[in-house]
Amino acid sequence: MSTFSRSLLLAGLAGWSCSLMAQPASVDSIEVIGRRVNLVGSSISASEGRIGHDELQERPLLRTGEVLEAVPGMVATQHSGSGKANQYFLRGFNLDHGTDFATSIDGMPINMRSHGHGQGYTDLNFIIPELLEEIIYRKGSYYADVGDFSGAGAARMTTLDHSQEPRVSLAFGEYDFTRLLASGGLDSLGGDLVFGVELQGYAGPWDSVDEDIDKTNLWLKQSWESGDDRFALMFMGYDNSWNSADQIPDRAVKSGMISSLGSIDSTVGGKSSRYSLSLNWLRNSGDSNWSGTAYAIDYDMNLWSNFSYFTQPQGDQFQQLDKRLISGGELQWQKTSYLSGREMTNSVGAQLRRDDIDKVGLRSTAARKFLSDIRLDRVDELSASLYWENQLHLTDRLRSVFGLRYDYYDFDVKALAAADPTTLIPNSGNTDDDIVTTSLSLAYALNDNNEVYAGIGQGFHSNDARGTTIAVDPVSGEAVLPVDPLVDTLGGEIGYRTFINDRLNATIALWQLEIDSELLFVGDAGNTEDTGVASTRRGVEISAYYQLDEAWKLDFEYSHTNARFDEPLDGSRLIAGALEDVFSGGINFQPTDRFSAYLRFRHFGEFPVDGGTTADGSSMVNLRLGYQVTANLQLSLDALNLLNSDDHDVEYFYESQLPGESGPVEDYHYHVFEPRSFRLYLNYQF
Repeated sequence: MSTFSRSLLLAGLAGWSCSLMAQPASVDSIEVIGRRVNLVGSSISASEGRIGHDELQERPLLRTGEVLEAVPGMVATQHSGSGKANQYFLRGFNLDHGTDFATSIDGMPINMRSHGHGQGYTDLNFIIPELLEEIIYRKGSYYADVGDFSGAGAARMTTLDHSQEPRVSLAFGEYDFTRLLASGGLDSLGGDLVFGVELQGYAGPWDSVDEDIDKTNLWLKQSWESGDDRFALMFMGYDNSWNSADQIPDRAVKSGMISSLGSIDSTVGGKSSRYSLSLNWLRNSGDSNWSGTAYAIDYDMNLWSNFSYFTQPQGDQFQQLDKRLISGGELQWQKTSYLSGREMTNSVGAQLRRDDIDKVGLRSTAARKFLSDIRLDRVDELSASLYWENQLHLTDRLRSVFGLRYDYYDFDVKALAAADPTTLIPNSGNTDDDIVTTSLSLAYALNDNNEVYAGIGQGFHSNDARGTTIAVDPVSGEAVLPVDPLVDTLGGEIGYRTFINDRLNATIALWQLEIDSELLFVGDAGNTEDTGVASTRRGVEISAYYQLDEAWKLDFEYSHTNARFDEPLDGSRLIAGALEDVFSGGINFQPTDRFSAYLRFRHFGEFPVDGGTTADGSSMVNLRLGYQVTANLQLSLDALNLLNSDDHDVEYFYESQLPGESGPVEDYHYHVFEPRSFRLYLNYQF
């Protein structure tokens, strides 16, 4: 990315936005922000917002990962079993499972570096949605405290840390859905203990696959105060196993070989576990504050997939495995003072993370039985970061926010096994890299309820450590070039926010993002590859949250993105999986304290899947009804896929080979929406 392009980004963005506004038919994006919280005077962009606990509980969820759809413009889909991480789309990115969107919970990172299935893998199945306090989302790369995977934005989740009345929730639904949740709070050790135990089972609607979900979650969070200090110690434990109904080829359905709910390989699936211990500390002493986080995470995953079926004589099933220990922490100091009579806040922080990956690899399997290693490695990846953010009130209405960040990475790879054993030594090695990123934002308050923004900033994502030291292909033995360890992004944005009478909360943002090297999903390998080609995305987002009266609430989000490679890749500048139009909206009706109804609609339009090939969009409608039977008993009914749409959750275009075919065939491969289903929840509070 040239210095010239960097210096002209904001000017180009402003010019593009003016031409866009001159053509009403092109104004396409909506973004929900802030909800009931007035962020005028505190946020640094129109793409920043908060979703609170009550708002999260309104949403009917088919899968846990869909909590991120509360982020305006975010789409969470699934092309495999319920135990696998969702696939996410935002701002023209097929994020795969999280490559360019950073997520964390109570200060612990969720994205997995150098993961067995995909860079930045974001599995949210360990989360108990009822125990989330808040999601703070920040789209774009204008935030100094967010580093790796920050190109498209970030979401910081926090969990409840105050006592609730103990309660039990029992859920029953179609396709053998069962769920038990026991949660609540107790006075403990001079503070509050919040606990949650979740057990979930599910068979799914598939013809030849019983998903056989066996999910267990345990959360224990002890919080206490001592003078100006507040501490929170949290344990999270997650264990899951499942079978998968993976994406299927269109020709197999059209020929009658299988139905749209069928499978080609019914032996795929996975198992995963995550155990973590974290400590959070906050000292609030007036104009000077300290905060810190320390964590340790033990993680294990085995995933069996088969996307191309029978291009090899023994079949194409493969196993991806990942076993690691993650440790790290963050320390931040914040000080408010005055410069020439103007309020100024400085934040200085340090972050440390180590991924000690005992085994990460790819194996050839048949019916989950080991056949041979394709590649197996041990990886030790370390990062250290420093950041500084300065917020200065230049006038009573104008604020500036300047951010400076430094990241250092060290990658150590030891090849343990490969299809070609002669590649072990060449592919082992050590490399390091560092990056300096900056950001600058301006916020001008027109009054107490209206504010405009302009910002520019750099972000980045790290690449898989194995790609930074690779010298030869582990299968063919042919020489290959390593990838850049750290890939830079540059983003810019102008926006507007309004908050009126505690009833209307709305934003509009015009943005642009450049990335030095695009990652693309590879269907027949089940992972991502670095294309080495730069790309540019431009978009417009609009969101609105409106409280009509005491009974009715509306929320509305729309985003439009134009995503292109800077130069053709395989003859096309279109980026596979880049959703152009995403719309979502909700209607909440609560006429009394006893009854509530929430109807939610999500749609994304036609999108490219390979070069000039496109896939149809999809639409989904979900409904949640709630009724307070007594002071202690509440009933809820979720109608998922209310209109029984047979649209596709996700779709790709690549080669595969079916039994009886003489060779691979290019075709659409998709995962259909699960049919309409009902789930009844009985919630009893003690």
